[in-house]
Amino acid sequence: MRLRKSNGRIFALLAIIGLIFVSLSCSKAPVRTTVPELTPEERARIAAEEEARRKLEAERLKHGRSVEESLAELYANKEELKALQEFQNEDIHFAFDSYVLSPEAQKILDKKVAWLRKHPDIKIIIEGHCDERGSNEYNLALGERRANSAREYLINAGIDPDRIHIISYGEERPLALGSDEASWAINRRAHFVVWKK
Repeated sequence: MRLRKSNGRIFALLAIIGLIFVSLSCSKAPVRTTVPELTPEERARIAAEEEARRKLEAERLKHGRSVEESLAELYANKEELKALQEFQNEDIHFAFDSYVLSPEAQKILDKKVAWLRKHPDIKIIIEGHCDERGSNEYNLALGERRANSAREYLINAGIDPDRIHIISYGEERPLALGSDEASWAINRRAHFVVWKK
């Protein structure tokens, strides 16, 4: 009788330990990337860019209302306002772990070039975004590369580099909140914001 109780307790204890191991193994494992570690120089550059991004974002927020008001005056014409909204709302998307512009992204950028040529006083911010996989540091660097790819395309098409600023948000500002391929594809993007006239 005593042996049965002892065996029952051991069995119950083993079952509890097994459940603990199963629950721990089901937790989200960190995504490992095959990229090399960042050098101290790259880390310093990313930190400096993050600080510049924060300052630019603060300036944008500070002047946001007046910029919106001036844009509303500038684009009283409904067609022009529609074109502005399309410029800001049409993102370009990237493949996983890539900052290469697809043919579809290039077509969208060509439309943005045409709009920017019509509005030579406008300055823009290109935001680089990533999905949730990878480290924060890696995604900030990848977001910067994505924004810079779009910037370089616009510059090569004749847009003045002084009109284009870039910011990387990495994985910080997802559009889609799911953890699936469809959501990740939406979040791998470059977004365009008109910020100064």
